[in-house]
Amino acid sequence: MTPDRYGSDVLAGDWKAPRRGRSAQVEAARDLVVEDADSGWVGAVVRVEKAGGMHVVHLEDRRGRVKAFPLGPGFLIDGKPVELTAPRTDTAALTAQRATKSRTASGSVAVPDAPARVASASRILVEGRHDAELVEKVWGDDLRIEGVVVEMLDGVDDLQAVIRDFRPGPQRRLGILVDHLVPGSKETRIVEQARAAAPSEHVLIVGHPYVDVWQSVRPERLGWSQWPTIPRGTSWKHGILAELGWPHASQADVAHGWKRILGTVRTYADLQPELLGRVEELIDFVTVP
Repeated sequence: MTPDRYGSDVLAGDWKAPRRGRSAQVEAARDLVVEDADSGWVGAVVRVEKAGGMHVVHLEDRRGRVKAFPLGPGFLIDGKPVELTAPRTDTAALTAQRATKSRTASGSVAVPDAPARVASASRILVEGRHDAELVEKVWGDDLRIEGVVVEMLDGVDDLQAVIRDFRPGPQRRLGILVDHLVPGSKETRIVEQARAAAPSEHVLIVGHPYVDVWQSVRPERLGWSQWPTIPRGTSWKHGILAELGWPHASQADVAHGWKRILGTVRTYADLQPELLGRVEELIDFVTVP
């Protein structure tokens, strides 16, 4: 399992218990999740600014609402009292920032100003636009250096025909990522048939267990401890947006909602390991010399 580099849920444990101990000073860095002890407001830091002669911190909750609080004591992280301080602008902070930029979103060593390699004949196929956008955000830098193009399938119902038309071979490998690849699912039956008909040395089909790639985003990024269960008969994506309290009546609402969810993903650590491992496996497969 991938360790949670950003700490546990701020609401975990007995959050109503009396708070004891001296507040530790914590820099109000962007995306830090804290709780205002007085109001119970939980949100991620989006900015710190000076207003009316004092510093204030703006916190965005999981519904996208933003509220300002005086910077200083009176906040909780993991149930422990903290005093928020203004973000540093000193040399140490700049050094840390540069160190962060030396890694890509996937955790690979960054290669500054490296040109994209001419696209190879090998490809990675994903089910839809949202899958492609997520892969691009986290692995895009790596894929450009390797010359690997990610294309959309728009569903896997005719997977055998897609593989046949691609004409895989030794220098033309094909990696395919499938949603909801669990025992008994329609996707699993389709993949089993495709695997039986495809040359295994040139085609790799893997999948994650989630109903939709949205679920591969760690629920903590949206203020949840786990993704909610949507009742049968309800559109899954519309149901998720309703749980978040976001607009969900139209396809445009779904598209906008996904953009907000995708916006919470900063690096590979914000994704579930079940997706991380499969994408890395595909990249390794299609880039083998």
